[in-house]
Amino acid sequence: EAARLAPSADNAQPWRYLIIDDEAVKQRVVEHAFSGIYRATRWAAAAPVLVILFAQLDIVANQLAKRVTGIPYYLIDMGISGEHFVLQAHELGLGTCWIGWFSAKGVHKALQVPKSLRPVEMIAVGYPSQPQQRGRKRKSLEEICTFNEYA
Repeated sequence: EAARLAPSADNAQPWRYLIIDDEAVKQRVVEHAFSGIYRATRWAAAAPVLVILFAQLDIVANQLAKRVTGIPYYLIDMGISGEHFVLQAHELGLGTCWIGWFSAKGVHKALQVPKSLRPVEMIAVGYPSQPQQRGRKRKSLEEICTFNEYA
């Protein structure tokens, strides 16, 4: 529900979510989407649930906006909706991990989805085996943010 309510350019809502919780379907996706150069992402097979976010590419407003500005706004919309999903999952005690390193052709082969849908991102979902650690090094606020002018 949180992802559904996310804002999008022109309220186009280009996202389509596929929740995979069937082990056989998940293994088929893992086999096709995480092979070859994408093999490093096979760890995702251990997650109880894989969520694939597809972008519906035939939305006229998104096509026109990209022609005018050169910006594929549907990708921004997908990120907003996906992050709403991730934040709500965290609120419910679930762990998530964004996955961008996968074969889109492999996803199509495994699931036979229409060509008008582009797999843009995946999210592995499950209960973390240990508390999430916040110890990862992050840039300071001064490195990423300025006020009133770009310094």
